[in-house]
Amino acid sequence: MSPSFSCYGETLIQTPAVDRLAAEGTKFTRAYAPAPVCSTCRSALITGMYQTTIGAHHHRSGRGEMKINLPPDVTPAPVQFQKAGYFTCIGSGLPGLDNRGMPFGNEKKKGAGSSRLGKTDYNFEWDAKMYDSHDWAERGEKPFFMQVQLHGGKLREGSPEARAAFKQRVIAELGSATDPQKVTLPPYYPRDPLILEDWALYLDSARMTDLHVGRVIARLEKEGLLADTFIIFMTDHGISHARGKQFLYDEGSHIPFIVRGPGVAKGAVRDDLVMQIDMAAMSLAASGIPIPTTMQGRDILAKDYHPREAIFAARDRCDETVEHLRSARTDRFLYIRNFLPQRPHLQPNAYKDGKAIVQTLRSLHAEGRLPSVSEDLLFSPKRQAEELYDYQADPFQLTNLAANPDFKTALETQRAQLDRWIKESGDKGPESEAMYDSDMVEYTKKNPEVEKNIALMKQWGREGK
Repeated sequence: MSPSFSCYGETLIQTPAVDRLAAEGTKFTRAYAPAPVCSTCRSALITGMYQTTIGAHHHRSGRGEMKINLPPDVTPAPVQFQKAGYFTCIGSGLPGLDNRGMPFGNEKKKGAGSSRLGKTDYNFEWDAKMYDSHDWAERGEKPFFMQVQLHGGKLREGSPEARAAFKQRVIAELGSATDPQKVTLPPYYPRDPLILEDWALYLDSARMTDLHVGRVIARLEKEGLLADTFIIFMTDHGISHARGKQFLYDEGSHIPFIVRGPGVAKGAVRDDLVMQIDMAAMSLAASGIPIPTTMQGRDILAKDYHPREAIFAARDRCDETVEHLRSARTDRFLYIRNFLPQRPHLQPNAYKDGKAIVQTLRSLHAEGRLPSVSEDLLFSPKRQAEELYDYQADPFQLTNLAANPDFKTALETQRAQLDRWIKESGDKGPESEAMYDSDMVEYTKKNPEVEKNIALMKQWGREGK
């Protein structure tokens, strides 16, 4: 999800629970994910490290015979909490309900709620024992560290029947569904009925997420825990769409980030640049646990904290689709480097091409019915090697300023910052062909379409694209 909540300015829906967190805590307006896809950003957030530094930057990597191990000086946050005497858990935050807010089935329990654990999806080898349970109810007298993992924007996804069922659930639980005709789309998406309906369902998924958040807060209140609990509300990346998830524009990387708890300023709004990986450092600091000196995330609530001048993000292979993007963001500018500019923005990808919204866009493109801005930004056969946007004045990143002589100094500055970060952070870059082949063995078991895409990736590689 993107920051599609009323406290962030979304006017078509109301999200009272998330708004409450913002009113009772501190809201960060410019928080960004280091990677715009789940496994890579989750690998980053749980370690407080850039995924490119720890070699976990290729989506769903290390799943074949070849494995990825964390550097010896990097320890996942839950392990550090356990060592400090905390009970660690990951689940829905509501006993009896899953991450969709739906009742669990009659699946057979295996150990300490293992069938009810929340999403992990880390790209490195890790010990499942770093989570004691799916819920804090079993903690005894211990303090707890909990990850409440919700389905978020994925609530709207699936077959037409699944989307229709979700809409009926929204009506049943919230009284009404969002009107597609009232939706405001980014200017590069056509007002096609299916795309409008999808965006309306996405906003309804934000409402359902808010409902779940409210129920977790109510549980904490009922159990007398809310006053002493440090809470961070965030998403792992932006909306899943053609220029959102998997890409480094605001639509894919800008996230909500709200902090509430003991010692946190109430009703405060911060506009400085912060990162999702700061969650690990903040959580440790709030619990009095020393932050490892090697951790790249920072305690952004510390009294001696100095705001960053720039933050960085990366997108690499997603599923079978090979990609190599890096970005540097400062107070005004977003700089993106396309290391593979000879490839189109929407490369073939079985996961994204299986979505009705992408299928609709591809059909409209084939029929010549897309507006020029959609054609230029979504379906150009090649990309510029560098992109520079004044994202404050151009919130949808429509105008690439990289070739504009008036912005030469800004371009050179951002370019140098990215070069320095790549070197200093130890960016691992492209994966080896052996690692790619190892992981693709797992992918080809799931979707025959992937095999065709793998062959194309290898062909393009041989052609230098």
